[in-house]
Amino acid sequence: MTALDRWRDFIKSHDRGVLWDLLHPNVVFESPVVHTPQRGREITFKYLASAGKVLGGPGFKYVGEWRGDNGAVLEFENEIEGIRINGVDMITFNDYGSLITHFKVMVRPLKAINLLHRLMGEQLARA
Repeated sequence: MTALDRWRDFIKSHDRGVLWDLLHPNVVFESPVVHTPQRGREITFKYLASAGKVLGGPGFKYVGEWRGDNGAVLEFENEIEGIRINGVDMITFNDYGSLITHFKVMVRPLKAINLLHRLMGEQLARA
């Protein structure tokens, strides 16, 4: 099973163990609202698990996928609080394709970024 397959499993199940095992110890996470890249499994896990709760609700779906030799770009959509959210997850895998080494999220439009900034802040404060 590839890291991309396991990522899809996490999206469906929200199984935190799957997510933890999927992240390389030195993974880097880039948020659409935090300027500095976040480095390491623990902080990346915290962001992605929180994003799963905030963004990964019943309306979440991937609507596009582009793959490369060591990564994928997955376009997603959802609607939260009446705001349509569109974004991409840019995921890089290790040489074996078994672990995520880099995860970058980009979101549009500005209303969506502002909403996610607020909701993620609230969720991270509870985590």
